[in-house]
Amino acid sequence: MREFITLVVDDGIGTLVLSRPPGNALTRQMCREIGEAAAELGAHPGVGAVILYGGHEVFCAGDDVPELRRLHAGDAESVTRACRAAVDAVAGIPKPTIAAVTGYALGSGLALALAADWRVSGDNVKFGATEVLAGLLPAAGTAGLVRAIGVSRAKDLVFSGRFVGAEEALEIGLIDQMVAPDGVYDAALARARRFLEAPAHVLAGAKGMIDGAGDGVRHYVEVFGTATGS
Repeated sequence: MREFITLVVDDGIGTLVLSRPPGNALTRQMCREIGEAAAELGAHPGVGAVILYGGHEVFCAGDDVPELRRLHAGDAESVTRACRAAVDAVAGIPKPTIAAVTGYALGSGLALALAADWRVSGDNVKFGATEVLAGLLPAAGTAGLVRAIGVSRAKDLVFSGRFVGAEEALEIGLIDQMVAPDGVYDAALARARRFLEAPAHVLAGAKGMIDGAGDGVRHYVEVFGTATGS
């Protein structure tokens, strides 16, 4: 039984819901639950696409900094590993994934959103790689940020820790679609439904090839037994 993550599967769409109010801040337990849930949705034969959602108020405010400050160095490192594993698990879902972002996506919360294939947000959302403001290195790494917006812009965000509004986020490539705040999940749902008719094994192989994760063609063959789908 998961405490902070809920899975909803309906009509071919799987939704991974972050549920640790008020800010969905990430702890070791929450990161482990995200990893487990991502693996479950990735293997679910009835799920053709996945939405990552933090609810109507806040997507994810990042790491639970008070928890980090209470930990010894070794324990803090375990939080970093757990957070990176959660982000990698979301990125590794072999299906189309959309992050439906509301409120804030900060620090590791931004990294989590960037692990999805696309991001839809409300026009009032704030994004930020804010770890430097707390004197911390980015716990979930910066690879997704660099892929989305390039090295120069990634350095600007990481070094400054500044907030980025939705319009700037759309302009620089942090998000793919901006909608009214109340329409975020519905917009993500509409995008997810576009992929339900495509062969799942083809989408998985194509995603692996595009992401370049562990040689997409080899992964496709290992999972499905053929490079042609026959």
